[in-house]
Amino acid sequence: MRQALAHNSAYSLHSPTHQMNKQQHAELQITGMRCASCSARLEKSLNELPDVTAVVNIATEKASITFNAAETNIPALLEAVRKTGFDAHVARDFAVEKQEKDALYRREKMQFMVSVALISPLLLEMLLMLLGVHFSLPVWLQWLLATPVQFWAGARFYRGAWASLKSGGSNMDVLVALGTSAAYFLSCGIVLFGLHQPVYFEASATLITLVLFGKLLEARAKGKASSALESLFKLQPKLAHVERDGVILDVSVGQFRPDDIFVVRPGEAIPVDGVVLEGASNVNESMLTGESLPQEKKVDDKVYAATFNQQGLLKCRAIAVGSQTQLAAIIRMVEQAQGSKAPIQKLADRISSVFVPVVLVLALITFILWWTLGKDFSDALINAVSVLVIACPCALGLATPTAIVVATGRAAHAGILVKDAAALERAHHLDVLILDKTGTLTEGLPALTDLLPADGVDAQQLLSIAAALAQHSTHPLSIALTTHARTQNVTPDTVSEFHELAGNGLSAVIGGETYLLGSPAFVGAALAAQGKSFAAESAPTDTSSTLQQQGKSVVMVARGDTLLGYIAFADTLRPSSKAAVGKLRGMGIRVVMLSGDNNATAHAIAQQAGIDEYLAEVLPQDKARHIASFKTKGRVVGMVGDGINDAPALAAADVSFAMKSGSDIAIEAADITLMQNDLMSVVSAIDLSRVTMSKIRQNLFFAFAYNVLGIPMAAVGLLDPVIAGGAMAMSSVSVITNALLLKKWEPENNQKKTG
Repeated sequence: MRQALAHNSAYSLHSPTHQMNKQQHAELQITGMRCASCSARLEKSLNELPDVTAVVNIATEKASITFNAAETNIPALLEAVRKTGFDAHVARDFAVEKQEKDALYRREKMQFMVSVALISPLLLEMLLMLLGVHFSLPVWLQWLLATPVQFWAGARFYRGAWASLKSGGSNMDVLVALGTSAAYFLSCGIVLFGLHQPVYFEASATLITLVLFGKLLEARAKGKASSALESLFKLQPKLAHVERDGVILDVSVGQFRPDDIFVVRPGEAIPVDGVVLEGASNVNESMLTGESLPQEKKVDDKVYAATFNQQGLLKCRAIAVGSQTQLAAIIRMVEQAQGSKAPIQKLADRISSVFVPVVLVLALITFILWWTLGKDFSDALINAVSVLVIACPCALGLATPTAIVVATGRAAHAGILVKDAAALERAHHLDVLILDKTGTLTEGLPALTDLLPADGVDAQQLLSIAAALAQHSTHPLSIALTTHARTQNVTPDTVSEFHELAGNGLSAVIGGETYLLGSPAFVGAALAAQGKSFAAESAPTDTSSTLQQQGKSVVMVARGDTLLGYIAFADTLRPSSKAAVGKLRGMGIRVVMLSGDNNATAHAIAQQAGIDEYLAEVLPQDKARHIASFKTKGRVVGMVGDGINDAPALAAADVSFAMKSGSDIAIEAADITLMQNDLMSVVSAIDLSRVTMSKIRQNLFFAFAYNVLGIPMAAVGLLDPVIAGGAMAMSSVSVITNALLLKKWEPENNQKKTG
């Protein structure tokens, strides 16, 4: 079964723990990565360690690592990172990491501003020359202005290039350091030897400044890409009103303990997950579920951290605090998805691994050809420099992960939690979607509608026996039956020798006699297995068929071979199910319903939902088999479910969706968790997948086209090094900016699309 986030009885999702075979998971924050070749080299280095599986994401600058504690430990992983030329530490709290990134951004911004000040006279000289004004700074002043930029502001490129070459690789730093050094030292040679040739101090200094500018813009755009995660962290209030020894105290949320009693006033955010003890109110849960309508809360209802109390005063008991709240689990899931890698990224990784060596060869060829064609040494070198600086694997490396970061963050705000990038990518290929009926298409809360005792049996007696049989079952019909019995003040008797056949029925002994409760087929088969059939005086009538044709689920109650009566239940279609099915079909997806109910009930629900294909009386263990049969026909199959019996089918599907109201196991098996119990969220998830993949393809096209066009232009002398450097700096920014357009995407419920 796929590993995912589980959730507890309070519907709080929890991150997985790896215990089998001593498997552990670590998140490392990486510093020093410049481009896709960096992340690819680091990923390869980590994966060469024994029993280590690592994914390095340049957009989040993190390494997600699964390792065997018997073979490797955290210090060994950190050492492997440093040997590859980077630095790392175990990922800390998001707020702490953001503070460090902000401090680094300020330092780099200061370096950039100083560089701009130093190159301003050089740029002024270039501008005046373009305007036909012949003005030239003394070469000694040009050298004086360019040298700090080259070796102070540009020191990061030299350090990065040396670390890369020392570890046997090459990256963007190698291209920048080599290109700018060639222009700088050529100019120094011209000055030292008194040659009558132009110097290029302004080119080398301007190139470094432009690259710094591009990196600043890239860092800022990356911050915007991950702003969804930052906004989730800001949702939880810092202080809360806790009742201790009868006194209300304002305490830090970090000091909360389970079972603490707290008060939430109107207009305040709820600090932790809890259950209402006193009061009633409407709570806005849109920040967690994407559902815009406020939810009514009363005694015994659950409330969640970061949701907003709109009206009444609520007194609650804390049931999950700190890392155990649903908000914390959502943040973990978003971080996990943003740090994962989509399969489409493999192409960019393969190209990035050879990109820099190929560019170095092309630059060398450019230099040799220009020089052998009789051009000046300086002209040949400058054209080679243009090739070095125009080529950059950054845009290629950022094309996919940046789009994934933005998309998963936007999905979380819409109440769609994506486990990993691979699931988001697979979803756009879906052509068959299997829907569970109960709890997916329908509300999942069947209610008792008909109580039909046999002749000589009292209705209250039938309900009492049925409630006694159902009291130990978790089947939705059993829960509905016992709930109805409580409303009628019926206290169930004690039973023994309880046996249940999942999805069919159950048997138990009451007062020394064996009773059966289940579908007509189950009860009949149970009697047949004992060599019995219904006594002639209590033989079933066509009542069951009549009720089933009305779309109701029917169970029989029998004592021995005597029929005691029928009980019918009805489950209503969710309000949005029919519209969602219509949209799915409009997207070209074949919709199929699987149900354990009888054919008549399944037909009635399918007809109401607008579904043409359905399979009835499907046992839980057979759902996965039906999915496998579609997959053998070459179909990409999705599954939507919510129950324990859906878990095998969810695990078997190419992409699986679990309703938040579902069981722990169903959510653990699913790729995508829907915080709204609404089939329209599936439509939104698939739509987001398609929009995201479209953006990724656009980004990859831009990245490839940029290099395919730019490198030849630089090689034939059509690009000045400064222009080439500016274009290189903006290439990554353009890719990230395009990915940021995904922020305009809105879920189907809002009836908006990305532009």
